[in-house]
Amino acid sequence: MGLFDDVAGGALGSVLGGGKQANLMDALGGLLGDQQAGGLNGLVQQFASKGLGDIVNSWVGTGPNKAITPQQVQQGLGSDIIAQLASKVGLPADQISSQLANLLPGLIDKLTPDGKIPQGDLSSQAMNLLKGFLK
Repeated sequence: MGLFDDVAGGALGSVLGGGKQANLMDALGGLLGDQQAGGLNGLVQQFASKGLGDIVNSWVGTGPNKAITPQQVQQGLGSDIIAQLASKVGLPADQISSQLANLLPGLIDKLTPDGKIPQGDLSSQAMNLLKGFLK
């Protein structure tokens, strides 16, 4: 496992119990696999439209990933999506934003290894990556 895997797994394990880990994995997989919302490409565009393009593009690109704060995650996704995720996972919205700030940079980086956003449903690939982080 790489450094990101260790950090992500530790972050999830320290805050979430087994059921909440599974719920967060499902919620993230759904977020990245939501083709009506544009999937990963839609997520990247949403962050970019909220003034966070330099951050999210660093995750897609092949260089170093820029960090994101929980407040920027909330800004990029919007409070409605954060509230929906919090409801699905069973955690407060601020904890969801914090977990996503830890997970999204590395997850999106691994889903875009060539610096390009792949087409299609990435939810199963994202789920496999997240399962690896939790081992």
